[in-house]
Amino acid sequence: MFQTRVIKPELLDHAEPEEARKNLADLVRINSNFGGHSTLRKLVGTAVKPGEAFTLLDVGAASGDTARVIARAFPDAFITCADYNAVNLSAAPTPKVVADAFRLPFAERSFDLVLCSLFLHHFEDSQIVELLRGMYRLARKAILVCDLERHVLPYLFLPATRPIFRWQRITLHDGPISVRAAFRKQELAELAGKAGISRIQTRIYRPAFRITLVGWKDRQD
Repeated sequence: MFQTRVIKPELLDHAEPEEARKNLADLVRINSNFGGHSTLRKLVGTAVKPGEAFTLLDVGAASGDTARVIARAFPDAFITCADYNAVNLSAAPTPKVVADAFRLPFAERSFDLVLCSLFLHHFEDSQIVELLRGMYRLARKAILVCDLERHVLPYLFLPATRPIFRWQRITLHDGPISVRAAFRKQELAELAGKAGISRIQTRIYRPAFRITLVGWKDRQD
């Protein structure tokens, strides 16, 4: 059942603003309580030194939860949030820009780091290659990816814990769909390779069931 990615429509893509905000609040609860935020801090920590100042572009930033986590852990970071959905982005910290991830309005090497979290699994493989290639172009140092691991346990988690956590309707619908569309570590590495990224570092974090990827830039890239 979980050997290949399966992508289906998610309710959040067309949700009314109020219901979308409730779902985003659920996602913050999941990430803060079940390892997502910890994984992000460790991921960024692989690319920067303690106390280092750096610029970072958060692609698919949504409500800006990722940006806030990174800003708290790395006070000298200057983070720009980008998302296609203006309603979701309204809660994100500034600076922020409403933009299509396939046509980001930034020059080559505009940021030290370009990051996307829980974003790539929404797309087909060919689109992911295009997105990775574009993000890699904007980075001076590395691109950072944090996404879901395709596994039966996170697939079952939200329905099983609904009586305890009272997840919202969209969360219960979209969560298992996202897990089915998620990755195995080798799959994500192969997609990065197809995007022309040769220096790749991947890791699995459990029990968060997250996969991270760092795509380092060579000086000549």
